[in-house]
Amino acid sequence: MDASRNPAKLLIDWYERHARDLPWRLPPGTPVPLNDPAWPYRVWLSEVMLQQTTVAAVIPHFARFTARWPSVTALAEAAEADVMAAWAGLGYYARARNLHACARVVAGQGGLFPDDEQGLRALPGLGAYTAAAIAAIAFGRRAVVVDANVERVVARLFAIAEPLPAARPAIRAAAEAITPESRCGDFAQAMMDLGSSVCTPRRPACLACPLNPVCAATRAGNPEAFPVKPAKKARPRRRGMAWWIERDGCVWLVRRPASAMLGGMRALPDNGWTARADGAAPAPIPGPWRSIGEVRHVFTHAELALAVAMAGAPGQPAGAGEWWPIAELAQAGLPTLYARAAELALVGRERGQRGPEKP
Repeated sequence: MDASRNPAKLLIDWYERHARDLPWRLPPGTPVPLNDPAWPYRVWLSEVMLQQTTVAAVIPHFARFTARWPSVTALAEAAEADVMAAWAGLGYYARARNLHACARVVAGQGGLFPDDEQGLRALPGLGAYTAAAIAAIAFGRRAVVVDANVERVVARLFAIAEPLPAARPAIRAAAEAITPESRCGDFAQAMMDLGSSVCTPRRPACLACPLNPVCAATRAGNPEAFPVKPAKKARPRRRGMAWWIERDGCVWLVRRPASAMLGGMRALPDNGWTARADGAAPAPIPGPWRSIGEVRHVFTHAELALAVAMAGAPGQPAGAGEWWPIAELAQAGLPTLYARAAELALVGRERGQRGPEKP
């Protein structure tokens, strides 16, 4: 193929000039350090964190994780509660449970990750994309790496007109056709960078794109039309209730069931809301309760309006939980939804202590 028409060469040449400087990356063209066991650990950790999460959000969490747990063995030896608390703010908390489970499996195998897609796919929490990305970036294997950014780039490059998700086999086949035999990690990361910074969902910077000379969607004049998306389904709206129960400068926190949304995380007790149904469970203590407002949160499959009420507790609420010092609530690792509910409660608490405002 003419080098000027070769998508892989065009992309890697661009990557050498424009690669993002990220703490889990090597500079373009750097040989993979196959004898460094910390390298695949850092690649794996970053790829799991980056699922459904922005680079800006991941960078500080990655720094804290690798400082606290510099190896997969160290992470495996950590308490799951500590890992879940450190994950707070990254969302999609099942990833944190799978991360810890995967670390334990790898530690049990001598602390070494499998170096191919098949072996990586057998680890907890690693799907097709993550296994391919680790194989390519950490071990230099030829692997077809397709995330949402790559999906968009390839759909535009070949003007694949079939709507998602039916188009995914064609997109993967097209990605397979342009994946090079060498520098596979650089190619995969170049595709990700291009999708995040140039071939963006809206207003792609086509004039700055290295694939412009060979892009079918650009020639057609409508790159934003690709990939073709199905009609959006409205998210169901759910209602729930959370309770702030206070005693002696502490608030009652519970651990959410592992199988629930935000599973395994500390949270305020609630009335059992789910993505499928409103909450209906009774309050953990009789009350009286003071309503202080609600917070709204959008999940992948539902929108939630969570009302918050507060009360003092003369005794111990029913069920498992712990009294957490209010002054140290930032260290509890509450997921975003419950952190916002706690902030609302703290504002209501201060107003209650001041008494009613004068007219």
